[in-house]
Amino acid sequence: MKPHISKISEYKNDQAVVCIIGKNSIPDGLFTDAKEKGYAERQITSGEDRVFINSYDRCICIVKPKDDVRQYKVREEVRRAAYKLRKQIKAGSYPELVITSFEAYDNAVVDFAEGLLLSIYSFDKYITRKNEGSCRYPEKILLHSPVNDESIKWLEEITDSVYFARDLINEPVIHLNAVTFAEEIKKAGESAGCKVEILNKGKIEALKMGGLLAVNRGSIDPPSFSILEWKPENHVNSSPVVLVGKGVVYDTGGLNIKTGDFMSGMKGDMAGGAIVTGVIRAVAKAGIPVHVIGLIPSTDNRPGGNAYAQGDVITMHNKMTVEIGNTDAEGRLILADAISYASRYKPGLIIDVATLTGSAAMTFSNQAIAMMSNADRKYTDLLTDCGNEVYERVAPLPFFEEYAECIKSDIADIKNVSNSREAGAITAGKFLEKFAEYPLIHLDIAGVEFLKKDEYYRLKNGTATGLRLLAEFLKRLAAPGPK
Repeated sequence: MKPHISKISEYKNDQAVVCIIGKNSIPDGLFTDAKEKGYAERQITSGEDRVFINSYDRCICIVKPKDDVRQYKVREEVRRAAYKLRKQIKAGSYPELVITSFEAYDNAVVDFAEGLLLSIYSFDKYITRKNEGSCRYPEKILLHSPVNDESIKWLEEITDSVYFARDLINEPVIHLNAVTFAEEIKKAGESAGCKVEILNKGKIEALKMGGLLAVNRGSIDPPSFSILEWKPENHVNSSPVVLVGKGVVYDTGGLNIKTGDFMSGMKGDMAGGAIVTGVIRAVAKAGIPVHVIGLIPSTDNRPGGNAYAQGDVITMHNKMTVEIGNTDAEGRLILADAISYASRYKPGLIIDVATLTGSAAMTFSNQAIAMMSNADRKYTDLLTDCGNEVYERVAPLPFFEEYAECIKSDIADIKNVSNSREAGAITAGKFLEKFAEYPLIHLDIAGVEFLKKDEYYRLKNGTATGLRLLAEFLKRLAAPGPK
């Protein structure tokens, strides 16, 4: 269970405390024992970035980030320090943990709290024998700092939404098909005060979403198409931002079935849809004045029944025809239908987020989100800046028109895979661009979304990387002043 967060004006000497310091000096009153204070000061002066001291029924943690790096890297150091200290904090089973700062940057306590909350997440709903006597994380996190209430509210909603999205990404497909995924989206949206509409298979057929229907043909479960809308009365954008999230609840590759361990983690192929839901949930609950719409097409991709096949030609929602070159390139088909559907909203910007290509993972590993764009540079610059601040960084790939030559078809308008092996992530993006009548930013999160081991507070398995990025982007987009 996620700890409760609150703000306090003072703390007691018997409470467990984390203190982020901006210089080598430690505040008076943190220690009651001169020897412990002297030890901590010697460690920090010698260059240690953190000190942990057990003192009977409490602990004292000192965190000293570097001061010779860019500010966004300092913030990330503080978040990572929380991950590094999480086991020691848990070992004490402290009911409360105070986080304070001394001569540190503004909101240092919030960054540490965020890093800690993201580090202690666990997906254990199917573990039947939980060790009730084991060590526990604090039930309360107390922020001792002049931090404003809005920052605390944002911290709560962002971390709650990351937990929500991680739960969905980690959920096995036996419990989360396209229909139940839509139900979870609806519950989350309505709880945040959003307008929600779920299109069933009949409505999807009426809309002639040929990409989504083709991918679904091998499944015994029907597809779904979820629409979320947050439109507060005080929204600042005249045209909505439309977020499109890939919702493939399980990807076998279809008839071009995945081999070896390439199917491992494919329950998380709907991460884009979970992230879009989490982003809108967070901005709605925080009351961010931005008009945003989320579109999540969902199905599994299986080789059963009357599965679509390599060589098929399908007609999409916008009436374009697509030759199927590979049934394992299914995500772009369902996203393309959603991107063309987005035109009815006359958006100022469309952003799609998807675990789309192995090429993106091979290019950037787990360190960056591949970004391709035909939108105004002010949006990509803002997205880049937000990525640095929350350390969910984006890395641009070229979007030259020449790449579109790679997806030409001899028998249809377009082909769903490139005619060569090169530039796989880019040609997938160019495919999606063909369906966008409005400015598009394409985010390929394949490398960052499902990890085999912890990358600090981005934990093993589903990470929900991209959620904090897009939520920060929308918050900054709605803020007054230059973007």
